[in-house]
Amino acid sequence: MTTKTTNRKMVTVAMLVAILLVAIDVTVVSTATPQVVKDLRGLEMVSWVFAIYTLTTSVTTPIYGKLADLFGRKKVFIFGVIAFIIGSMLCGAAQSMEQLIFFRAIQGIGGGAVMPITFTIIGDLYPGEQRAKMQGVFSSVWGVAGLLGPLVGGFFVDQVSWRWIFYINLPIGLISLVLIWMFFHENLEKVKRKIDYLGALTFTIGISSLLYALLNAGEGQKYAWDSGTIMTLFVVSVVFLALFIFIETKVEEPMLPPSLFKIPVILVSNVVAFLASAIVIGVNVYLPMWIQTILGHSATSSGLTLMPMSIAWPLGATLAGRYMYKIGSKKTAVFGTVLISLGTTWLMAVELNSPYWYLVGIMIVIGLGMGYATTPTTVLIQSAVGWRMRGAATASNTFTRSVGQTIGIAVFGTIFNSMVISQGPTQTGGAMTEAGKEVFAGGMHLVFTLMFFIGIAVFIASLFLPSHKKVLEQQQTVDQH
Repeated sequence: MTTKTTNRKMVTVAMLVAILLVAIDVTVVSTATPQVVKDLRGLEMVSWVFAIYTLTTSVTTPIYGKLADLFGRKKVFIFGVIAFIIGSMLCGAAQSMEQLIFFRAIQGIGGGAVMPITFTIIGDLYPGEQRAKMQGVFSSVWGVAGLLGPLVGGFFVDQVSWRWIFYINLPIGLISLVLIWMFFHENLEKVKRKIDYLGALTFTIGISSLLYALLNAGEGQKYAWDSGTIMTLFVVSVVFLALFIFIETKVEEPMLPPSLFKIPVILVSNVVAFLASAIVIGVNVYLPMWIQTILGHSATSSGLTLMPMSIAWPLGATLAGRYMYKIGSKKTAVFGTVLISLGTTWLMAVELNSPYWYLVGIMIVIGLGMGYATTPTTVLIQSAVGWRMRGAATASNTFTRSVGQTIGIAVFGTIFNSMVISQGPTQTGGAMTEAGKEVFAGGMHLVFTLMFFIGIAVFIASLFLPSHKKVLEQQQTVDQH
């Protein structure tokens, strides 16, 4: 085995460990949340334990993508893992909910680098067909994380302390750091790099304002949609994002190059990712709620409903990565979006007396669809550009997914809450009334109907992907340069 092959394998292991580190975080923290609230109190702030992580990750992802193109993947990746580890250690030592939220922000800043840089490095290490197979393998890590997260979180909470869900990130992160430090070598041109500071600043203010508004507006939230605070945040967002777009057209090294979105395969792939991510977050939130509230199953049963998607998604991703170069990348992605739209159609038809297996079937179909759709689009994005833009291109896709989830949950929450709150009380003595179940079901049906239309939109968008032949021709052009 050559040194080059050995290095590539060890770097791949480092990337797998890094992805597991970040992917398992959400499910682990979710499992430990009740105990965290009991120890630190501050129940009214608990949603920010998750929201602040999403916010800082979303804002920093495109910035890291560009920095990786300017200064190399290794430095940015190492910084991200170190920030994630430091944030994790501080989270474990938090003595109040305010401290935990602040430290989760630091963790998110690190996570914003790990995700896009990992997929960028894999895009650099593996060409064409191998890249597709590896993206499928890496997608499977999310499935493993979805299965391990609740088990690991439950073990630490029951047997040790919830603080160890954060402390365990130290040894895992160190393994990834050591491997990447020893085995990943880059050849960078020693030229002076110009950083788009103004673009990064305006982007951060604009996106932060938008996401904060979306996370805090609506029925049952901190502010009403028409409140002065939310209106101000939206105005600030529009102004600074407009400034950001203007700046990006003028600077020499734009943080998010406008030319990226002139490439059809990148534009369409990001639209697909945005819409599909909204569906995923909707399914993850509202299907377990249906099972627990309408069907009357336990919280454990509702949580386990997510497991079929965690298994089906990586299975679909692996199959797509293995066969997309044989049957065509566009056909593979379109097949995935067909499954997603079929899953949302099935979801819209759910009824009060629908059996448990019916919902499990929906999760499997949508999970397979996501696997088949995301692997080809990720590979296509990386194949459409050269090394100097691959970091920014990959980060744009990761960022699009995050924003899709944030906007999706904000819109779904507004629709659901407005329906439920407008109907008045749904509980009597802490128990859900039959009328209350119908009100809840009606609210969720509205959400499911919207998800159906988004599913159709995902399918239509995928039809605009370039043909497999055009993608291969463009990839050969990029490889030659």
